[in-house]
Amino acid sequence: MSDAPLKGWNHVPAVPLKVSPFFARPLRPLDMLAWVWNSWFLITERLIIVGIAFASYYWFQPPLEESRTFAFGWIAQMYLRNLVLMSLVAGGLHLYFYTFTRQGQKLRYDTRPLMKNGRQFTLGGQIRDNMFWTLASGVTVWTAYEVLMFWALANGYAPMLTWAAHPVWFIALFLLIPVWESFYFYWIHRLLHVPFLYRHVHALHHRNINVGPWSGMSMHPVEHVIFLGSVLIHWIVAAHPVHILYHLQYYALTATTTHTGFEGLLVKDKNRLALGTFHHQMHHRYFECNYGSLEIPWDKLFGSFHDGTSEANERMKERRKKMTGN
Repeated sequence: MSDAPLKGWNHVPAVPLKVSPFFARPLRPLDMLAWVWNSWFLITERLIIVGIAFASYYWFQPPLEESRTFAFGWIAQMYLRNLVLMSLVAGGLHLYFYTFTRQGQKLRYDTRPLMKNGRQFTLGGQIRDNMFWTLASGVTVWTAYEVLMFWALANGYAPMLTWAAHPVWFIALFLLIPVWESFYFYWIHRLLHVPFLYRHVHALHHRNINVGPWSGMSMHPVEHVIFLGSVLIHWIVAAHPVHILYHLQYYALTATTTHTGFEGLLVKDKNRLALGTFHHQMHHRYFECNYGSLEIPWDKLFGSFHDGTSEANERMKERRKKMTGN
């Protein structure tokens, strides 16, 4: 059978989608090197967020010693920084792609408009709903985890990593956090699709069938607590404060960028910055597929991987029939 692309989409990237070559056999070192290079260089979300984390730490983060005791001043400073950061990233992407339509429909997966009305939305419309849950709940929980982790580091409850003592591990941790995210996200996402949790928690995020930048962090507060709880690994795995910032900024900000609805940012008709992932865009339309990411192939292992081809779509339909008994 041929790997025919899916119908019903405005844009489909090269298919079939490929998972990380680190899990392919036989191992192909050049493919593995290319995967790491393309994930990080030259201009990528990950590298940009590393830069944001360092800027946050050096210019917008209270001194660690202040975090030994909870106080309104330093907590409010962190909350305001995160509020501005989320508004700039999600708001900027929304203005560029949807308000000013600077890229038109090029590289947009689904050209249907975002919903302006709908009784399923808390504030009556998709964008208002998404902004409310992102800013009111998402930024609050994000900041709460930062506060907890900086308090733990300042008081010696969480292990501290320094550049001077462990320079190799200091760098490696930036590379490993996205891998941990892929591992963690798959399992909590499958948990959130258990009927009870889906109905009472995760369904709020799935109000977004066609997604936009504000959709990524539009979640129920319980889901925000679970999703961002990934950072608690640093009660065990030593980290520098800049790693804590990067860890949570990576989770929060890439949730926004991967839901952009466009494969990337075009500059002179070339995709210069990868953004929205078709892999996850399909999850929002088809629901019972692609729970994880391409970094770790859990979906392939458990039969829920949709590689973007028509053949995979037929397999997913058969899988849904078996799951529902229809």
